Amino acid sequence: MALLITDECTNCDACVAECPNEAITEGDVIYEIDPKLCTECVGHEDEPQCVLVCPVDDCIIPDPDHAETPEQLQAKYDAMQA
Repeated sequence: MALLITDECTNCDACVAECPNEAITEGDVIYEIDPKLCTECVGHEDEPQCVLVCPVDDCIIPDPDHAETPEQLQAKYDAMQA
């Protein structure tokens, strides 16, 4: 499942540099995660790095509109590496 940045975002910019897939960009109001690029760091790390560095609790959550299994996330990662 891709991740989603909620409106609790303070635009601190901490998450952008941590995303290995460059899935996080500045949106009109808050930062946004591109679900086509987000693998929840599968293939790179054991945990989503954006969640670890975000200073706001529960600001980055699973995106209910983009549910994916760990296998699907790995396949997405593999396809991006090809």
